Amino acid sequence: MKKITRFLDMVGTQHFSVLGVSGTRALLGFVGFMYYASQYGDRSYLFGPDGVLPWRTFISQLHDNGTFSLYAFSNSEAWFQAIFHLGMLTALAVTCGVGGRLVLALHWVFLWSIYQRQPILLDGGDNLAYVVIPMLLLTRCYGRLSFSTGIAHKVSRRVPSIVKSLSHPLHNLGMLAIAIQICLVYMVSGLYKVQGKVWQEGTALFYVLRLSEFKLPGVSELIYQNEFLVFLGTYSTTIFLVYFPLGILVPRLRPWAAIASISFHLAIGIFMGLTSFALTMMACDLIFLSGALETLAQRGSPFIRRLRSAGSLKRQSDAAPVATPPVSTAPTQPRPAAVSSDG
Repeated sequence: MKKITRFLDMVGTQHFSVLGVSGTRALLGFVGFMYYASQYGDRSYLFGPDGVLPWRTFISQLHDNGTFSLYAFSNSEAWFQAIFHLGMLTALAVTCGVGGRLVLALHWVFLWSIYQRQPILLDGGDNLAYVVIPMLLLTRCYGRLSFSTGIAHKVSRRVPSIVKSLSHPLHNLGMLAIAIQICLVYMVSGLYKVQGKVWQEGTALFYVLRLSEFKLPGVSELIYQNEFLVFLGTYSTTIFLVYFPLGILVPRLRPWAAIASISFHLAIGIFMGLTSFALTMMACDLIFLSGALETLAQRGSPFIRRLRSAGSLKRQSDAAPVATPPVSTAPTQPRPAAVSSDG
């Protein structure tokens, strides 16, 4: 009973994984910004009112799905350009940690809108971003890796202490919700694969890497032509996905499970080209690495301070004036007159 009481006290008085959720926020903002940047040259063709997806078809899809998009408010080119560039700037602000939760909420609206405008470009990472960003709004995801404008500090002074006390449990609730969501994604995906015949036979990777949209020329052939690599990759993927939640439950195994997950999705991003999906999953995995990242930051802070002090001393030495020897003010003695040889 005492352990449960202490745990509840910790949940109500401490923020867990602040660095982890801050990294999740920054990386999710980067994924959104890169989505805008990668399609910037073809933005009118892909998302514009006169683009590849006709305007009437787009509006019809929104009505059928019962959803919304900021791009549906007007079919003018000026409105499209304004919404697109505002969304791009908002994603950049979330990446840099500027604007707080209000900007993060706006980023979710802009991201939802552009994803609905052209769903054919999505690779699965959008579904996770839809769910995780609202959960991040509960957390102190701007506690680290962000730039403070001072406005939030001024506002917090006027917030009643009772409301402030909810900050700790809400943050931990949001962090726990993200962790549960990630575990569900892994477990459901693993159990779904177990039921497939090609996954049971250990040949799924052979068929996946032969698809044109998931093929990396010159590398995929080396993998699917090797029976051992195909067998190893297929079964290791299934085992990892099914047992990932169990590794997260053990504190000592948690960082290693997160590192294995990041490596797994890094391979997906490189070999299968699902960059957005891979980065989104890696962003969510950072909440499990918060303790390890804090340790690295603490160990690296003395080195960073030494570099900063050395740089400041160098700048001071460069700015210091060069000392010149003092000029003597003593009167000079007259030289003796030359004696003539005729005298």
